[in-house]
Amino acid sequence: MPFQPHQIAGNLYYVGTSGLGVYLITMPQGHILINGVYPASVPLVRASVETLGFKMTDIKLMLNSHAHPDHVSGNADLKVLTGASVLVMDDDVDVIKTGGKSDFQYSAQENYPPGPVDRVLHDGEHVKLGDMDLTALKTPGHTRGCTTWTFSVIDAGRPQNVVILCSINFNPGYKLVDNEQWPQIAAGFTHTYKTVAALPADIWLAPHTFMFGLPQKFEKKRAGGEVNPYVAPDEYKTYVAGRRNDFLQELAKQMTP
Repeated sequence: MPFQPHQIAGNLYYVGTSGLGVYLITMPQGHILINGVYPASVPLVRASVETLGFKMTDIKLMLNSHAHPDHVSGNADLKVLTGASVLVMDDDVDVIKTGGKSDFQYSAQENYPPGPVDRVLHDGEHVKLGDMDLTALKTPGHTRGCTTWTFSVIDAGRPQNVVILCSINFNPGYKLVDNEQWPQIAAGFTHTYKTVAALPADIWLAPHTFMFGLPQKFEKKRAGGEVNPYVAPDEYKTYVAGRRNDFLQELAKQMTP
């Protein structure tokens, strides 16, 4: 379902659907698109970008959160529309190139056409375009190469630290103990919670809109007011702590004989 495109803060915009979070960072030198969608939703992303007055062909870089089909299976179509380079974290590259066939959890049921990968990223690597400097943090667990993006924007004359989380939750069916497909999964999640908890996050976003309450924040922003509802650092801390607690409870449960 479509969702109204709008400015989140500064040169950061929302161009996703009602359920899938897609973000556009705009600059005179070109734009950056973060996260993809299913192929069927690519026209919605295009319409959102153009409704805001921007051109798809000005998108120079395409970044991703993780290699699940709801976020990357439309990348081939988006690349055709934009001509952008697609940047992917190292441990998600094979999953995307094989169309999901090497995914540790969903190799049997969620295959998609192999996707493009133009540049391989590594943990902590910087991605720069114009005045923007984004850091790619590997936050494994949801996928091996799950990527959290950090950068800053100027909103109403003030710098704001932005965190676009990868999904930091385990899905139903994830085996956290004695996982033959990925023995390090629990260690990956543990690393991730430590990493994201330490991040300064004035504005936080995620691959799925329910995670950060997009509809509610959009309505508050549309209503006006001096405070940008997307600026919610305490909410970020609460969310991260909640997902870590969920993980620890599930890990303890799976470790119990």
